Amino acid sequence: MPLISRAEIAVFEKRVQLPMVLLILERDREWVKKSPFKLKAPYVELLDRAIEQVRGDLAEIIELMRANGMKVRRGSKDDNFSEYVFCYGGYEDHRRYLNIRLKNAVEDQLRLYLTTAAQAF
Repeated sequence: MPLISRAEIAVFEKRVQLPMVLLILERDREWVKKSPFKLKAPYVELLDRAIEQVRGDLAEIIELMRANGMKVRRGSKDDNFSEYVFCYGGYEDHRRYLNIRLKNAVEDQLRLYLTTAAQAF
């Protein structure tokens, strides 16, 4: 039986992915603002809504982790893998993720947040 449940692993993975999603959205927002688009406002508004949503979800995850004594640390990183250490209930779970897997997961999250932000219009 694993020491950390799948539900808890999902929380840890969200904690790893959401800051990456937020960084990408913020960089894209700045790029759109500086770009030669004629009508920038709709793109900026879409990105602002997505950023607001990600920040809210990240704050919830951080609070949930704090309340349950969950911590995540970044371990080693190379060209192919990134390691994270998940600490919970007195146990440490060292997990190595393929960087391409992290990229794909962040892309999926990005699609989700942009779709949700677009539906809010």
